[in-house]
Amino acid sequence: MKPPVERLTALLSHFFAGPLPVRLRDWEGGEAGPADAPLVVLRSPDALRRLLWQPGELGLAEAYISGDLDVEGDLATALSQAGRTVRDHGITRPRPARLAAAATLAVGLGAASLPPRRPDGRARLTGRLHSSSRDRAAISHHYDVSNDFYALLLDESMAYSCAYWARPADATYGLAEAQRDKLELICRKLGLRAGDRLLDVGCGWGSLAVHAAREHKVQVTAVTLSRQQRDFVTERALREGVAERVEVQLRHWRHIDGGGYDAACAIEMGEHVGDAEYPAFAGKLHDALRPEGRLLIQQMSRGADAPGGGAFIESYIAPDMHMRPVGSTADLLEAAGLEVRFVESLREHYAATIDAWRTRLEDRWSEVENLVGETTGRVWRLYLAGASLAFAERRMGVDQLLAVRPTRDGGSAMPATPTAWYPQPRPPVTGIA
Repeated sequence: MKPPVERLTALLSHFFAGPLPVRLRDWEGGEAGPADAPLVVLRSPDALRRLLWQPGELGLAEAYISGDLDVEGDLATALSQAGRTVRDHGITRPRPARLAAAATLAVGLGAASLPPRRPDGRARLTGRLHSSSRDRAAISHHYDVSNDFYALLLDESMAYSCAYWARPADATYGLAEAQRDKLELICRKLGLRAGDRLLDVGCGWGSLAVHAAREHKVQVTAVTLSRQQRDFVTERALREGVAERVEVQLRHWRHIDGGGYDAACAIEMGEHVGDAEYPAFAGKLHDALRPEGRLLIQQMSRGADAPGGGAFIESYIAPDMHMRPVGSTADLLEAAGLEVRFVESLREHYAATIDAWRTRLEDRWSEVENLVGETTGRVWRLYLAGASLAFAERRMGVDQLLAVRPTRDGGSAMPATPTAWYPQPRPPVTGIA
């Protein structure tokens, strides 16, 4: 009988029009496939069983998460190279005779038995989509991995959103500095002044709330659905001496009280709101602002044909998330009575930010395994590698939208040009990482 790797390559050749996108190493140590392709290691026939029972992205992801499949070298580089080969040559749908031959090979490789147990960590949400209780469970799934885990991944500000790389990274400018510049950019765009009231919806671990309170002397109402984040921000504000300026509320955005805020922001929180619920969300933000109050939305975007995050992300990372083209979000804000004044893409900045997180994850891998286990670590390794590529290859975007609640006669009190809002120097178009 032929070695497993030869039968594996024969099996895959039924589905790829051109050369195999990867080089394979089977569970007996045999190798075959293009010498210059990424090396994929199959630890056991369970990797094939996962793909047989769940073809496509999720089956591949679970084979990797479980350790049944591994990739040598940098994961993002391998995904990019293999993806490029598939796009260049395409995937074929075998005719019945070839499909039967492929099935025979799969059976001979031990793939046609009961499905393997799914890896731990898959989201299991119940209840009506985007009800308060389901949203709370979705947020908890993503953000309550543990504060200690995110402290390993993020910089000391605990900013878990796209940074703003005002210059290329070097020995004196890295993730922490780029996140500081992002926080300051948001405050400048919002025109914050001492004594202003800021509503921070989806406040995360309080990086913006604390920065705005400390550096701009504003009164911040910070809102989160995560108990761990609520407790963290409360303690952080006390520790950093701004407790009298930061109020942290544990509540759903639907239940935000009051109005008259001078400014409001939602930093990468709108992706969790939902498609049908977004008009009400935009209306809530409009109503929270005083006339001439400013709103800054920082939000990820996707094309209309792929509004979610993909099967893997929605199953293991951020369930129930929804993204749309940036223009559609602008339309929804304007329909709520806001005037969109300025839109800025930060897409390249996110690829650089995620790569910085990836570096921290790998540098602290033993700590990650000890804290959350190998399976969760592999989930995040795959997530960050895929996310970096999605932004670098323009399959996803991220944008800052600055809007204002105009007065009845159309007043906005906005500057004529946006140039004064930027930390100097302006970031280059390329080479930011």
